[in-house]
Amino acid sequence: MRPATINRRGFRLILTALLSSLTSCGSATDRTLEEIFEQSYPIEPTANVTIRNGDGAIFVYGSPANEIRVRAIKKAYTYERLKQIVINVSAQPGSVSIETNFPKKQTWGLFDRSGTVDYTIVVPQTANISRLELDNGEVLVDGMHGQTIHARLGSGQMFEHNCFSDATFSLGRGTIALTYEWWEQSKFSIRADITHGNALAFLPSDAAFHLTAEAVDGKIASDFAEQDERSAEGISKVDTLVRNGGDVTIKMHVTEGNIKIVEANP
Repeated sequence: MRPATINRRGFRLILTALLSSLTSCGSATDRTLEEIFEQSYPIEPTANVTIRNGDGAIFVYGSPANEIRVRAIKKAYTYERLKQIVINVSAQPGSVSIETNFPKKQTWGLFDRSGTVDYTIVVPQTANISRLELDNGEVLVDGMHGQTIHARLGSGQMFEHNCFSDATFSLGRGTIALTYEWWEQSKFSIRADITHGNALAFLPSDAAFHLTAEAVDGKIASDFAEQDERSAEGISKVDTLVRNGGDVTIKMHVTEGNIKIVEANP
């Protein structure tokens, strides 16, 4: 089991540059107020972690330490609105729940509707992400080796980096990128479902996996496909074994959009 990549900021910047549809974070002239929340809690290495947020970001990093570290940055245009955004953390040795409560948004009138929360959460790399939910923004899950990951994003960008868990990623609108810098000979599965948007996978040359992919209203391009399939036009469904498949299953389904599988270091 390799340690988590040290230069995570560099990794995120590279992927962000590759994804041209990244959601804007606002103009440089925005005058927002900020409040920082920071806490650490000892937990078991296989604890179940649930995270719920409305608007903003959730970045989860796996670590060898048996603790969870939560850092959240609340942002809003007014002090009153900032205080109305509440972060609730319930931590037990075997489970942690992080809930973000936003004030109810008025649908009429000149009310302040501002407010985001950006989370950076470090957990034991063998923990289970039993539920990660974000309505709008950016999600990153990095360096996890637990049994399960379940992540859902309504709209925005979703990144998965060097995770060797049974993982399910669901995205309503945006782009999802699965990235691996190395491959482990272990048994795990990844499922990515996108309603509107594109799916990308960056996999090393020695990766062995069973790939099933479908772009209902779009196309699929794979560097791991046979030469005649690479030059074919309009492929929308793939079911293939790469290096005899091994014990890894990758399933990608896009209702409206494209899928691209890239051999990261051919």
